[in-house]
Amino acid sequence: MNDHFEIDHLTPAIGSEVRGLDLARPLPPDTLNRVHALWLERKVLFFRDQRLTPDQQLAFTRQFGEVEKYPFLPGIDGYPLIAPVLKLPHERVNFGGLWHSDTTYLETPAAGSTLYAIELPPLGGDTLFANMVLAYETLPDDLKETIAGLKAVNSSAKADVTKTREDRLKDVGDRTPPQEFTSIHPVVRTHPETGEQLLYVNEGHAVRFEGWSEQDSLQLLEALYKHQRKPEFQCRFRWSPGALAMWDNRACQHYPVNDYHGHRRLLHRVTLRGDRPF
Repeated sequence: MNDHFEIDHLTPAIGSEVRGLDLARPLPPDTLNRVHALWLERKVLFFRDQRLTPDQQLAFTRQFGEVEKYPFLPGIDGYPLIAPVLKLPHERVNFGGLWHSDTTYLETPAAGSTLYAIELPPLGGDTLFANMVLAYETLPDDLKETIAGLKAVNSSAKADVTKTREDRLKDVGDRTPPQEFTSIHPVVRTHPETGEQLLYVNEGHAVRFEGWSEQDSLQLLEALYKHQRKPEFQCRFRWSPGALAMWDNRACQHYPVNDYHGHRRLLHRVTLRGDRPF
């Protein structure tokens, strides 16, 4: 059992559906190695029709590394390491609803995450993913020269992203201002496992370039964001109950589409601890 699986690629650039595995059971070593290699190659993997308890989601994720707590939410009941990605029917803003890489405001941003679908709207709520290795490879040479050696200042308090957390922070009932995290990371990052170079700057958290003002940084940042969003770097995943996505946060960005007002959507996220970008 769990030693054979089939693969359907979503697009040439990124994303594959993996069929035939039961994630509630441990993966044999050979299967785990093949899934891990596929994850690094395709940046995000999708597994449908899973039936996972919180303990089983944690156990599956831990096969790929150490898990850590999301810094702004307490987690679901009894499971501080599982963050609820929730939007209620009356809410208009979705959690993390812009292009971003998770927690780049930390000194050691997340290596990846698993996201498991619990409740979904009847239509909408898809998630887009984009390949940042391909985004870097296709930059014009003059732009590569411009950003070589640059570092970006990343903040958890950037206005657009803080709005996406407000509803969930209200659930906690703590009215004190949330802690602000700031870290500086290279704009061009080397992937610690594959050695690939990738574009590691995102509109959710990047504020400016180190040594530059926000105003001076704006034009170049906007040019990089526009390039990152090209459709040819992307895939789009339509969620179904029991589906699980696992993405390499070092090598891709994601965007949860906010097109399902009036409906409840709940997914459980577990985060893999990362290392310091270089």
